Amino acid sequence: MYLTWLDSNSWLIEMGGKRVLLDPWLVGSLIFGNMPWLFKGDHPTPQAIPADIDLILLSQALPDHTHLPTLETLDRQIPVIASPSAAKIVTGLGYQNVTSLGHGECFTLPQSLNIRAVPGSIVGPNAIENGYLLTDLISQATLYYEPHGTHSPTLKDFAPVDVVITPLTGLEIPLIGSVIKGLESAVQAVKWLQPQVILPTAAGGNVVFTGLLLSILRGQGDVAEFRQMLIDSQLTTQVLEPKPGKRVQVELLSRVEL
Repeated sequence: MYLTWLDSNSWLIEMGGKRVLLDPWLVGSLIFGNMPWLFKGDHPTPQAIPADIDLILLSQALPDHTHLPTLETLDRQIPVIASPSAAKIVTGLGYQNVTSLGHGECFTLPQSLNIRAVPGSIVGPNAIENGYLLTDLISQATLYYEPHGTHSPTLKDFAPVDVVITPLTGLEIPLIGSVIKGLESAVQAVKWLQPQVILPTAAGGNVVFTGLLLSILRGQGDVAEFRQMLIDSQLTTQVLEPKPGKRVQVELLSRVEL
């Protein structure tokens, strides 16, 4: 398994002989609701668009996951797997092969890769987007991704999972609550899934953010604190902190070796 963090929530996942582009924001600015004065993100050094993409995977319809300028740049012939809300957007952009996955539904590339949608981020009243469980059908290695730190108890049914990608630290708006959950939420996911490796997403990197919202956002914890929480809970999961654009080979032990 190879993982390349492309900053923010964007990843290139290489599993089962396939190259999966996950929640890509690679070109242009990140703006919510056409309000750059409120919040805007930019890449001072944009990541190159990966070549030979076999599949685009979208977890939710928010602009930092279904990023219109990036999706308008990519080849519309690339198959897309998406949450129902994100699937509507990419279909409207003219993508030719779009599969909408509801919670519990699977998409399989035979003898290569299986993708299962699980309950993920809560983005509005009664609106729950997708997390994903990916299984390499060649090596049987597994990966779980959820970008806001909202982990469904139903995940326990799929343990153990080898690799987890999720926020390790949190972000909140005072009087409103958590925008991104980390620390305790990530430790809970580790307890449920018993991963060999966990990697952070949605924080750090080379992105520059501006706007009024930054003055009220509050960070919660850091990776060092998360590592200490693992130690205190007697959990042996390894924490990897990739650099943006750096391709990382994730070395996994077989479950027999653990």
